Amino acid sequence: MNNIRNIKKRFSISPLLVPLIVLLFLIILIFIFSDSPFNTMYFYFLGPFRNLFNIGNMVNASIPYIFGALGIIIAFKAGSLNLGGEGQIYLGAFITLVFSLLFSGIGMIGAFFAAVIGALSSGVLCAFSGFCKAKWNTNELITTFLLSCAVIPVINFLITGPFLDPNTSLLSTKKIADNMRLALILKPSNLSAGIIISFVLVLFIHYFLKKTKLGYEIRMTGINEMFARYGGINTKFNIIFSMTLSGFLYGLAGSIAVLGTYFAVIKEFHAGLGWGGLTVALISGFSPAAVIPCAIFLSWINSGARIAMQNTGFTFEVAYIVQAVIFIMSAGITFKNFNKTQGSS
Repeated sequence: MNNIRNIKKRFSISPLLVPLIVLLFLIILIFIFSDSPFNTMYFYFLGPFRNLFNIGNMVNASIPYIFGALGIIIAFKAGSLNLGGEGQIYLGAFITLVFSLLFSGIGMIGAFFAAVIGALSSGVLCAFSGFCKAKWNTNELITTFLLSCAVIPVINFLITGPFLDPNTSLLSTKKIADNMRLALILKPSNLSAGIIISFVLVLFIHYFLKKTKLGYEIRMTGINEMFARYGGINTKFNIIFSMTLSGFLYGLAGSIAVLGTYFAVIKEFHAGLGWGGLTVALISGFSPAAVIPCAIFLSWINSGARIAMQNTGFTFEVAYIVQAVIFIMSAGITFKNFNKTQGSS
């Protein structure tokens, strides 16, 4: 039996090895679907690094993944999983836009309050799911997902109706004032100071979970809720608080998208961002320290596919196939390890 266990350990795959396996899979797909595979590989793998414009846009695209992954990690550490990221990003962005238009006269101070209000609105949305779980043991996967599905069409109606900008060909709201926009740090790309905010938040969440009393209680709640409760930890509060913080971080991703990238809310811009955050959390093994490189990796996959599509006959749909492989492999490995931990505790 011991020999069998040793063999299993030897051939077990770490979540951090998933990117290497995915790259091999991607190369195989390129040779299958591309008429000029070597040319496609050049644009796919090196295209995002050819100039500052591509580099900046690639890194900027990783910002919502970083915020979303941190939100997923916070909820997961308390034993929950937030599947409402799409709607929470959308809601945070829209509320931020509304208050940015109201506070345009006070510049960046107004932008700060608009972002906080937008993120809090998403936090409240997610807190409801946390409350239902803590009070009635309702499955938070269902409630977060259903609330997200309910919020999205409402925001779509507001964007294409009362808040539609008649001066643009896009289905978009009016743009925020110039004095409320985050500074660009790598022109002519779209990379904004939002990347600095995301890096600071990664450090904060890592410190919060590892070094603070509340962070310890959240982790204990996720590892063994009954043991934590008998140890005097308020597990219901930790569930609600962690879900609130998870929604807040997702909402902040939407706020930064408005203040730093789009300067408006474009219909359906959120599509894929929530699931991207979950994918990054899975690749990182739910470790805040690994979120930044994993987010940039996923952004690189998407940026490479877009550039390869523009310069070769390669189709962008292959990037979705790769993302699906990343998601399935990371989820399988992570939850297998999680179940082992639960079984041994």
